[in-house]
Amino acid sequence: MSLAHKQKAHQQKYFALAALIYGAISWGLIWYPYRLLNDSEIAGVQSSVMSFWLALLIGGLLFWRRYPHIAKVPASAYWLSLVAGWTNLAYVLAIIDGEVMRVMLLFYLSPLWTLLLARIWLHERWQRPQLLAIALSLVGAELMLTDGQWGLPWPQSTSDWLALSAGIGFSITNVITRFSTHLTVATKSMLVWLGVFSLSVIVLLWQEGLAGFAMLRSVSISDMSLLLIIALMITSATLLVQYGVTKIPAIQASVLFMFELIVAAVAAYFLANETMSLIEMFGGLCIVAAGLLSVWYSNE
Repeated sequence: MSLAHKQKAHQQKYFALAALIYGAISWGLIWYPYRLLNDSEIAGVQSSVMSFWLALLIGGLLFWRRYPHIAKVPASAYWLSLVAGWTNLAYVLAIIDGEVMRVMLLFYLSPLWTLLLARIWLHERWQRPQLLAIALSLVGAELMLTDGQWGLPWPQSTSDWLALSAGIGFSITNVITRFSTHLTVATKSMLVWLGVFSLSVIVLLWQEGLAGFAMLRSVSISDMSLLLIIALMITSATLLVQYGVTKIPAIQASVLFMFELIVAAVAAYFLANETMSLIEMFGGLCIVAAGLLSVWYSNE
C-alpha cells in the first residue's frame, strides 16, 4: 500500500472514530432539549411528531435523488420502520419522565434480548461467554429494578416499561437488520424516521385526537429552535454513526457507544441533578459488561 493510501486510510479511520464519538455525545445529550420542550408544555409525543417530521424533511432534502430506490423497498422493510419507530419513540418518552441513567441502562439490556431472539428466530447456539452475558444482564436488571432487594425484577414505573420495551425493540431491529443488508444507509435512515413520525402521530391521535395537534401551530420561536436542534442531532448522528460502523471494527465501535453512558451520567448530574445509588451503579456495570462481552464474543 502506498503512502498516500495509508494516509487516506488513517484519515478515514480518524473521521470514523470522530463520527462515533459525535453519535455517542448526541444520544447522551438529546434527552435534555426534549425535557426543555416538556417544561414548555410540549409533551413527548408532540415533540417527537415535530422533531422527526423535521428529520424527514432534512433527509428528504439530502436524499431526494434516491426517492425511486427508497419508494421501491420491499414490504418487509416496513417492519423495520415500525419496530425502529417504536424503539425511538419509547426511548424519548422514557427519558423525559424517568431518571436518565436508569432509562439508559435498562435500554442497554438490549444484548440480552438480542441473544434470546437470535436463539429463537435465527436458531443460533449459545456458547459459555454468551451465557455469562445473559447472567450478567439478569443480575444487572435485578439490581436496577429492585435496588438490591433481590425480589422479582419488575419495572417500577411507566418509564421503566418504556425503557425496557425500547431495548427489546432495538434488539428486534438488530435481528431484522441482519435480513436487510440490501437496504442502503439512506433508505434505513428514512424508514426509521418515518416510523417514529408515523407512530407518534398515531399515539397523539389516540391520546388527544386532533386537539393534540392544535398547539403545534403556535409553537414559539425558541421551542422551534430546540426542535430544529433535535432534528439536526437525529439526522447527523444517524448518518455519521452508520458511516462509523462501516469503517471501525464492531467491538471497538461498541466500546465507543458506551461513551454515551458517560456523557449521559455527567449531563444528568449537572443539568438535572440526578445521581445513582451504589447498588444502581453496580447493576449498571453488570449491564455494560454483559453488552461488551456479547459483542466481543460475536466478533471473534
